[in-house]
Amino acid sequence: MHGRYYSDRMTLNGAPRVVISGIGVVSPYGVGRDTYWHHVSRGISGCRAITEFDASSMPCRVAASVPPVSIDDAPPLDGDNGEGHADPRRYSRAALFGVIAAREAWGDAGLRAGEPNAGVVIGSGGGGIDVGEKQYEDFFTTGGKHVTPYAIACGICGMVSSEISIALQLHGQSHVLSCGCTSSTDAIGYASALIRSGEYDAILSGGTDGCVLPGMIFGFSRMRAVSTHYNDRPAEASRPFDRGRDGFVLGEGAWMVVLEREDRAIARGAKRYARVEGYASTCDAFHRVQMDPDGQEIVRCIETTLARANRRPEEIGYVNYHGTSTQLNDAIESRCVRRVFGRHADAVPGSSTKSMIGHPQGASGAAGVVATALAMTCGILPPTINLHDQDPACDMDFIPNVPREAQIEAALCNCLGFGSKNSALVLGRAQ
Repeated sequence: MHGRYYSDRMTLNGAPRVVISGIGVVSPYGVGRDTYWHHVSRGISGCRAITEFDASSMPCRVAASVPPVSIDDAPPLDGDNGEGHADPRRYSRAALFGVIAAREAWGDAGLRAGEPNAGVVIGSGGGGIDVGEKQYEDFFTTGGKHVTPYAIACGICGMVSSEISIALQLHGQSHVLSCGCTSSTDAIGYASALIRSGEYDAILSGGTDGCVLPGMIFGFSRMRAVSTHYNDRPAEASRPFDRGRDGFVLGEGAWMVVLEREDRAIARGAKRYARVEGYASTCDAFHRVQMDPDGQEIVRCIETTLARANRRPEEIGYVNYHGTSTQLNDAIESRCVRRVFGRHADAVPGSSTKSMIGHPQGASGAAGVVATALAMTCGILPPTINLHDQDPACDMDFIPNVPREAQIEAALCNCLGFGSKNSALVLGRAQ
């Protein structure tokens, strides 16, 4: 009842609706939201053999890494006078990806550098973990002869939002949520609440991670969490809900959105990709890396999100699944969604974007939100690729292998993470 009351109060008693009015992307396909959507909407894999470092002795030799990009790939931004910019040579990979995607999203929304009453709230699982890994390597191998004075500043998670704030010249709050895999879902949820409260007119939100690194691949291999059976067929390695899945493929990238009041976006003549209608988060309080097999808190999270969005399950036309391609997680998530949707379960299609882009850690929720918002705008539901022998324990409609045309009014974006975290968002049609 509390969730329903919250939703009615937010949508019927005067609080503003929140829309996505800009999108920017750096993905395993390269720079740009159009590049991302071109590949995802056609079911094209971004997973490939690791070439950035020598992975020949590692059990996992596949990843969905971002190809070489530079700050020169960032689109120009109105009002950018170049003053006060941080040296991009000091960027971590997450910061570089995030700044490029943020500039694209901000420009896509028709906003200028230095926009008043605007802030940054993003999610990142690892932040500048690549900086730390390289600097520690130097410390332990050469005694730190080449360790930069910026090692700590550039390596911490919190610096990622600061680099974006500097690049966009925004003076509002500049926060990073680091909640593991749910980081960017939570960031979008919090940022939307700040818009509804009237504290900000616009917020740059989303997620970024740059974590395809030797230490990460090795660590996840030791955990037996990543795929090791498809090293000779990297495009087939990420296969959520398929009987042959054997772990996730580590991914990376940045997916940024501009959130603002709907009335403001309409008055400016800005495009509206989707509304952010509801958000919720729960914790299994069960285990640091395993879901509670019962799934009750996943169910409660989704049900609360639907209630806050004032949506019935039968109104949801698409589910963007967390769908990592791991044995237990895919089965538990599928079972939980079925419990929530009940009699409507067999009628709601859904897919896992990770089948194509791997698992970009803290940025994964934003990657799904962007794919879902573009799907609602374009009338095409992206597929789950490599789904050729569906696991009976995963018995939903996962749009296998081929995209599907559909006009949907609302969608659920589900996200799960280490530490028993569960987060979800409901998006609604904005036009």
